Amino acid sequence: MDKLIAKLAGLGVPSLILVIAMGTTGLTGAAAITAGLAALGPFGIIGGIATLGVITLLSQGLAEYGFDTIFTALVREFFKRGETKDSIYTKINKYPVSKSLKRKLKEELEKL
Repeated sequence: MDKLIAKLAGLGVPSLILVIAMGTTGLTGAAAITAGLAALGPFGIIGGIATLGVITLLSQGLAEYGFDTIFTALVREFFKRGETKDSIYTKINKYPVSKSLKRKLKEELEKL
């Protein structure tokens, strides 16, 4: 049941983004959908669809695992790829997350 809820929550975020993009166009119907998708992506409608696909994957992951787990995994992956601890600290400080999450990420980096 939890996985189903996580999937539904993940699908809801892209649809909200599309509705907001459609609302900003000032159009209605199919023209609003077309303009909204074109506004979302770097390469027109196809880019908009791809952007919504990426947002779906990200939001499903966040809904299932949470910010803490995903950001911690990112820090570990940066370290595995050979980045220095100093460069990772710089990235952590730039993240738009709470101070407590930044502290947790820095503690995780110290363990590596």
